[in-house]
Amino acid sequence: MRSSNPLSKIKAENAKISFSYIPVAVFVGGTSGIGRGIAEAFARHTKGNAHIIIVGRNRAAAESIIASFPQPTSSTAKHEFIECDVSLLKNVRQVTSEILNKYAKLNFLVLSAGALDLNRTRLTEDGIDPVTALSYHSRWKLIYDLAPALEKARNDNKDAKVLSVLSAGNGGKIDLADLELKKASLTTWIQSVMTYNDIMMDGFALHYPSVSFIHSFPGAVRTPLGLNSPSLFMRTWAFLANYTPLSYLLMPPEDCGEYQLYGIHYTASTPGAWRIGKHGNDIEKQGYYGDDKSRDALWKHTMEVTDSK
Repeated sequence: MRSSNPLSKIKAENAKISFSYIPVAVFVGGTSGIGRGIAEAFARHTKGNAHIIIVGRNRAAAESIIASFPQPTSSTAKHEFIECDVSLLKNVRQVTSEILNKYAKLNFLVLSAGALDLNRTRLTEDGIDPVTALSYHSRWKLIYDLAPALEKARNDNKDAKVLSVLSAGNGGKIDLADLELKKASLTTWIQSVMTYNDIMMDGFALHYPSVSFIHSFPGAVRTPLGLNSPSLFMRTWAFLANYTPLSYLLMPPEDCGEYQLYGIHYTASTPGAWRIGKHGNDIEKQGYYGDDKSRDALWKHTMEVTDSK
């Protein structure tokens, strides 16, 4: 279902966002691109009165973003950065532990860290290619570790929502005999990771029914993702997308942040699994390839890969 709301209306609705408490929001991948756009929109519309934690690798970028946030009027609100390369599962465990040591309850978790690299022979120390690690495994582990804090917030009648920014509605059928994607073609690999995000949200919605789990497709957005890719093709595409007239055809990350915030706050209005489009609109089951069998098989497989109990 396509949204007919113009950006001006989206911004006007977001300007009405108000909390009776100081929300805790974690943005993983919030130092650039879409994650930055959402974090800035959240800070702007809460007028800085929130605990905002940006997780990423670029401290200088994070400090610049945080400095641009509105100064909170609440003495308890604070904005901070945690440096972490979430492509490695050991780092994910460390950062979730650090967050839980500071915050017993979590209201919003936004996941947008990613990589562009078509060479799947480059593996992390976990034996996973960086694209799949960032787009799926680390996101799953972040949600898994932080879900109890989200559940506690919801039990206290406060917001509890997770957003994974990838490509809802653009996946494909998955092979239950090759969940590691070792045999998958390039196209199947890409589409499978997209479907994994759909099924991931279904799985978490089953295990944590009081929380909202959202997978989004932000559309074509002007971001620096790919500028440092090992792939020449990806670096070239990223350059064209950012520094040539082609960039004007892509959505600015600031606008994307407004649309995605609208989707989090207004579209995903109840607990459960949601899928939203580039305007923050509900896309329902468009391009959906999940089912109960796939959900359960992928959950079991990922529990093993991430060494979760």
